Order: sequence, then structure tokens, then C-alpha cells
Amino acid sequence: MNKIKKNIKQILSQSDTSWIFIIPGVLLLALFALPIVALFMRSINTDFLDNAFSEQAFKALRLSLYTSTITTVCAVIFGTPLAYMLVRWKFRFKSWIELLVDLPIVLPPSVAGLVLLIAFGRRGLFGSFLLNTFGISLPFTTAAVVLAQIFVASPLYVRSARVGFAQIDKQLEEAAHVEGANHWQLFRDVMLPLTKRTLLSGAILTWTRALGEFGATILFAGNLEGITQTMPMAIYLGFERNLGTALALSVVLVIVSVFLLMLTKKLEKQEQE
Repeated sequence: MNKIKKNIKQILSQSDTSWIFIIPGVLLLALFALPIVALFMRSINTDFLDNAFSEQAFKALRLSLYTSTITTVCAVIFGTPLAYMLVRWKFRFKSWIELLVDLPIVLPPSVAGLVLLIAFGRRGLFGSFLLNTFGISLPFTTAAVVLAQIFVASPLYVRSARVGFAQIDKQLEEAAHVEGANHWQLFRDVMLPLTKRTLLSGAILTWTRALGEFGATILFAGNLEGITQTMPMAIYLGFERNLGTALALSVVLVIVSVFLLMLTKKLEKQEQE
């Protein structure tokens, strides 16, 4: 035992100890890369294009793009003012509101779907009111898909926007107030131009997260082809019906995610410059 400890100390005392960082890092990178490589090797074959452009795949892709785009637009419209208030305004219970906004990020997907169903289901706390008063039933509709995506993805945009607004020098805000600018003028003419890259990066992350949303959606919206069956749910169904379609859609999602992440990294690099 002492001999082993002595050998370890000798190895660690050597001048070149870069392997201490390289080996663990390479092992983790391998865990990230090998499944992706296996996916491409398994899916790229003579039937790939047929599976990728099948009717089921096309419907799922179209619905995913449609719902995730609406989700991102809603996140930008409603999340930008919220993030600005959380960063620049002082009011009671702000820390609790920040906690509430960040909570969906850490909630398990099954819990997110369950709380949406309890709240907006046909017999839910608010869903029954919507059904009895306005005749609106949200579960198992395309609107339910959008609502589930907003719940799990929009906090990413709010979080990114908060970081962007917090980085702006408060002296600019004070100078704008001295010049007579109100809250809206300050927000429009100072805050938005200085944080546009950060906001765009947050919107891309939100769009990507909404595109890959599965857990909350399947519990709240179901898996109806052409209505609520997004790409992740078509992939899930493909394990039972058509594995080739599931693999092809997985490849498409990976490619889209890589492209969007590269765009986000580019925006972050430009922001640092």
C-alpha cells in the first residue's frame, strides 16, 4: 500500500501533469460523442431519405417548427418586459418571482406536464372554467403543445434576457433619466439596442428547447398525428412502429440543434468582443 502511494506521488510530482486534465475530459467527451456517432452510422442508409421525407415525419416536423416558433415569439413578447422589470425595478417579493420563473427549468418533465393538466385540463382548476364559460378545451390540442412548450422553454429566454439587462451600466440609465426619458423610452432606445445579441441568443435557446420538448407535451397534449405529434413524440412512437423514421427525425433534430448552438456561440462571441 505504501509503495502504491509512493508511485502515485512520484507521478503527480512530474513536471508534465497535463494528463490529469486530458484523460477525464476525453472520457466525458467520448460519452457525449459516441452516441451521436452511433446514431449517424445507424441511420444513414439507403432508406434515410424515404424515412426523413415520409408523411409522418413531414407532419411532425411541420408541427414542431410551427409550435416552437409561436412559443419563441410569445417568450420574447412577454418575457422581455418581465426580465427588464426583474433586473431594473425594485419591488416586494422579487426574489420569489425570480424563483417562480426559474422553477420550470429544474422541474422534471413529467411534473411539468402533470401540473399543466391539473391547472388547464377539462376538470382542472382553471380548465373547467375555460370549458364551462368559453367552451375552450386545451388538452390534446395544438394550443396545448404551445402552452407546454412555453412553460418549459420560455424561462430560458427570461434568464438570458436578465443577464443581458444586468450587464448594462446603470450610469446609462441615470443619464437617460436626467435627459427626461421615461421607462418606455429608456427600454426602447437604450436597453434593447445594447442587449439585442443576448436577447437573440436567448430566443434561439428557447426555440431549440421548445423544438425538443417531450415530457410535458405528451402528458398534457397527447400524441395525435398532425395535431399534437411533434418530432420528439414521433421519435418515441417510431420505436414501436417505424424505427427508421425515428432515427431519421433524430438526425434532423441533432443537425438543427448543432446549427442553432453554433449560431448562439457566434452571438456570444460577438457580444464579448
